[in-house]
Order: sequence, then C-alpha cells, then structure tokens
Amino acid sequence: MIFQAHIPRPPLDKFIGVFIYFERVEHAHAVDRFLPNGDTEILIDFHDTPQFIYDNNSLKEIQACHHIWASGVRTEPITIPSGNGAAMMVISLKKGMAAPFFPFPMEEISDCVVDADLIWGSDFGDLRERLLDETDIGRRFFMVEEFLLWKFSSRLNVNPCVEFAVNEMTHRPDNLSIARMNEKIGYSQKHFTEMFRKNIGVTPKSYLKIMRFQKAVRTIDEADSIEWDMIAQECGFYDQAHFINDFKHFSGFTPEQYAQIHMNYQNYVPVG
Repeated sequence: MIFQAHIPRPPLDKFIGVFIYFERVEHAHAVDRFLPNGDTEILIDFHDTPQFIYDNNSLKEIQACHHIWASGVRTEPITIPSGNGAAMMVISLKKGMAAPFFPFPMEEISDCVVDADLIWGSDFGDLRERLLDETDIGRRFFMVEEFLLWKFSSRLNVNPCVEFAVNEMTHRPDNLSIARMNEKIGYSQKHFTEMFRKNIGVTPKSYLKIMRFQKAVRTIDEADSIEWDMIAQECGFYDQAHFINDFKHFSGFTPEQYAQIHMNYQNYVPVG
C-alpha cells in the first residue's frame, strides 16, 4: 500500500488542506458510505476504468466518474468504492475555500459529482496526462501545485464574511446562533444567505447542521462510554429527537447503529 499526504505551499495552503495520494490499498469491503463533512474535493484517477457512485439503499451503480472529477458539499451521504486497487490523488479544499477554483456559484455543484471537463474544459485532463508520465509522487504533488497556481492564482481570494461564518460554524457549532452571527456580520439575513450559498453551496443553516453532525461523529468515535442525551446537548442539538433525526438523515444510520460499526477512517462507513 502507498499512502502519502502533502501540504501545498503558500498561497495554496490557505485554500487547500492537503493533497492525498494512494494506490494499492486493500480493504476487506468494497463499498463505503461517505458522510457529509462540509468539504469540496477534486479527485484525479490514474486508472482508465471508471469509478462508480452507488445508490445509498440498493447499492446499484447510478453514476460513472472518469479520470478527474469534483465533489461538492453534501447534505446527504454518498456511496462510493472503498478504494481497492485504485491509484488516486485527492485535492481536499479547506472548508469555505473552494469557490475560487470553480467558474460558477458553488450551489451548482452541491450534492453533485461532476467530471472535470464539464467544469474546466480540457486543462485538468491535460494535467492528468502529464502526471501519468511522472512516477515520482513528490514530483506529482509539485506538478499539481504548479498547475493550480497557473490556473487560479488570480482568483485566490475569499469573501471575509463567509470565511468568518464558516470558521464560527466549524469551531463552535454547539454554541452558535445564526441570527446573532448575522448581526455581527451586518448584512440582512436574505443577503447573507445568498452570499453564503454562492460561496459554499448550501445555506448557513444547512452548513451549521452538517458541522453539528460532524461534532457528533467525532464525539461518538472518541467516546469510551456514551450517554446519548449528553452528546445531543454537547453538540448543539435542540433535543435528542432532533439529534437522532439529523444523524440519520446525514448518515443513514441511527446514532446507536453508527456506534456499533467499526471504521478505519472517519466519515467512511463500510456498507458492502
């Protein structure tokens, strides 16, 4: 198995959390359910065979992805291959920082996976061809950095109000009021909601729910013993019923079911 991570150099490091490269990964299962985490990703596949997206319930193939694609912020889980036998690079964009890399409002890619040529034309495809000619993983990381700087350097800026809101939701989702945050920002609720949706892909309310769900996931994963009413309260849910309903919406499992499933990677749940 090969698994390498790379933090890009400035100014990309403000917008991109990490590049991840993996190949020859072998899991005991073939299919994962990937849970909503507020992230946007660009994926480069070094094989020619397509990667499939599956129906969350039937596990039937519903979409084929080829060579390079982008996955937007999700409000529901997505079922994908576990990575067995794949060779891929994942460009993981930081929360709230994806908009400069896309030529349209981010709401157009939320809950979607779109092939790169439909978004950016042939440029990413040309990059992939050059990457295929290079076997050194470090050089591949460098080539992707150079490409991103060439293509997007003039667009690498972010709306400070949206950045502030995402940071607030990410770091204290359990103790945040959208209304009070909106007062600090100074825009009308309608104006800020539209601004946020264009830059992130979903409304502030929806994104805050995802961040509360993520806090619950981390809390369950790290807990030695679980008191469900305390988790609901500590993660900012109105009550335990809202906690259960939201958790099941975002994961497909009740919190109790989720806690019984063994996972090697957070947010990736084996389902087949």
